[in-house]
Amino acid sequence: MARLKRTSTVLETARHRLAGLKTVDPEFNFGPGFTRAEVEAEIKDVEDTLDEYNTILSQADEVKNRYEAKEKAQQTKNARLLSMIAARFGTDSSEYEICGGTRTSERKKPTRKGSGGTGSGGTSGATGGGSTPPQS
Repeated sequence: MARLKRTSTVLETARHRLAGLKTVDPEFNFGPGFTRAEVEAEIKDVEDTLDEYNTILSQADEVKNRYEAKEKAQQTKNARLLSMIAARFGTDSSEYEICGGTRTSERKKPTRKGSGGTGSGGTSGATGGGSTPPQS
């Protein structure tokens, strides 16, 4: 997802005020730092810095997209490589394990969950088949 480019309400306000001042007094001068040329130069400097910032964000987005594409390609290659190792040495080999695979013999075996006590699959209950001796 692309990064949001920045805008500046301060810059918009400065442009609006400069435009208003130009209509009131085209060559205004309120002292050092507040002449028309100085105010225009400062606004231009802020605009240039904002443009530079937004350009860098765009470049960062481009680099991020290239990185993610290369990372995905590498992930695919990793999976294919492990498949090739499995084909050559088998999925239960130590070579497969050394290369990052989990050996078949080391995988956790699935266990059955109980049926809740009312099914016919359990060994509990009073109906026959028990190996406990009768109590006297």
